[in-house]
Amino acid sequence: MNPLATQPSACQRLAQASSDFAHNLRHSQELLQQASHDHVQIKQASSLGAEDVVISHLIAKLGLPIRVFVLDTGALHHQTLALLERQQAAGRLDMEVHRPEPSQVIQWVAKHGQNAIHQSIDLRKDCCRVRKLEPLARALNGQTAWVTGLRREQSDARAEVPDIDDSEQASTGRVKYNPLAHWTLGDVWHYIAQEKIDYNPLHDDFYPSIGCAPCTRAISLGEPFRAGRWWWEEESAKECGLHQRTA
Repeated sequence: MNPLATQPSACQRLAQASSDFAHNLRHSQELLQQASHDHVQIKQASSLGAEDVVISHLIAKLGLPIRVFVLDTGALHHQTLALLERQQAAGRLDMEVHRPEPSQVIQWVAKHGQNAIHQSIDLRKDCCRVRKLEPLARALNGQTAWVTGLRREQSDARAEVPDIDDSEQASTGRVKYNPLAHWTLGDVWHYIAQEKIDYNPLHDDFYPSIGCAPCTRAISLGEPFRAGRWWWEEESAKECGLHQRTA
């Protein structure tokens, strides 16, 4: 018998509401409603991870005019792309897909090679620039706010994530809303289980944080939440630039 066939799902393993879950849910709903009221030009950035499918579900359930965009980097897992197709087919949300400029990707790989991300942090972050940051800039062009799935519990680098982050406003004119900042991982999976939300099956295989396929692995029991992202780098380097705050 294949042991993977009987392993518990992510919902079975992780769905455990905190004592503050009801309060956290109401707060998130109110924050999303506030964001939608205060900003006409607002989008949700979705990686199609657990946190992001929760936020998308809340947006749809509340009937908010917040568009959702996904960055298809050209290096996503096939499970992630399949989830994207299912969400698009469901038609509950206004979803956009933004991709890197093909010529930039081709030139980058020709210059640095397929495995350059392992050679240095600078090269890995430059790959993120081409595949993520440039499409992100296009996705957010003209927006005055965006919504993310950042949670304080995810890593030390995110421990101070605020509900409303205006640190980028002076440079970009945008405010960032983090409606799940206070949620625990158990809260996230409790909501997914409760609402029967479709999610990335990689979560069942111990991928708590999912990015590009070459940059993501499963984690072992006891490892930090983001240990599977850029695992060959030091913990302090594990961001791609999408969510670095300006002091």
